[in-house]
Amino acid sequence: MSMVLSDHINTFGQTMLRQYGERVHKLALNASFTCPNRDGSRGRGGCTFCNNASFNPNARQPPDIAEQIEAGRRVIRKRTGARRYIAYFQAYTNTYADTGRLARLYDRALADEDVIGLSVGTRPDCVPDAVLDLLASRQARGYEVWLELGLQSARDDTLRRVNRGHGFAEYLDAVHRAHARGLKVCTHLIVGLPGETRAHCMDTLQRVLEPGVEGLKLHPLHVVRGTLLANQWRRGEYRPLTLDEYLSIACDLIEHTPADVVYHRVTGTASPRILLAPAWCAHKWKVLNAITREFARRGSRQQSALETSPSLRQLSGA
Repeated sequence: MSMVLSDHINTFGQTMLRQYGERVHKLALNASFTCPNRDGSRGRGGCTFCNNASFNPNARQPPDIAEQIEAGRRVIRKRTGARRYIAYFQAYTNTYADTGRLARLYDRALADEDVIGLSVGTRPDCVPDAVLDLLASRQARGYEVWLELGLQSARDDTLRRVNRGHGFAEYLDAVHRAHARGLKVCTHLIVGLPGETRAHCMDTLQRVLEPGVEGLKLHPLHVVRGTLLANQWRRGEYRPLTLDEYLSIACDLIEHTPADVVYHRVTGTASPRILLAPAWCAHKWKVLNAITREFARRGSRQQSALETSPSLRQLSGA
């Protein structure tokens, strides 16, 4: 069995390669947004797991967009040789501003000829119609556009437990309105949230697949400094997943995902500078290689379980 991840999973990199005939790489950008769950409009302090430096290396006073693109371009050309890019607005809530400011930011990123599209990370409760219309208008000009929605779990009790500030209903509404405009949605899911089991993760996947989704991201929950989750972990109230537990659940989820859904990511890492636990979340390639080995061991791939199992709902116990 193959030991290449993309032979088992429909990865974003391979999808872009097929579509554009060359490597296309996301450039992570920080446009100095905040979040309604931090500034008081929905809540204070943000999600229990959120210290945004764990998601974005430029978390403090980032340079302007043009500088970030140039810096990212230099790194990626050296590392992978990719010469076409998607501007990935990553840090915090990248639709949380008036559409005039958003249009200026997005268009500045698209001004460079080698930037062929946008990927915009946000919350399901922060995508008004005007923002979706803006993204759809850029897609209509021929750009590759992805709306990345941080759902994390489809279970409202879990979302309350991590102080998420929205429920599953807002997610369904956002997806419906995005799809009505022909926009592609990539949904972020976290494995290992407090109080959740494998069955809960399976149920979340099923509920996300039902209205349709074009892309998925899986993240293992990791404990980083400066978060409420870190305090819960120190008190013994939260136990992070082991690498073997994460591999088992992640591979199960991928096996139950239709082959045409694009996996933008199957793990997430944090800098050792802020990571408290689990230690394996500092090693991206170790995890990716382990996922590949697990699929080779199982002799399976994305969608395998759907070809033999009648219902993911039965597996989840929902």
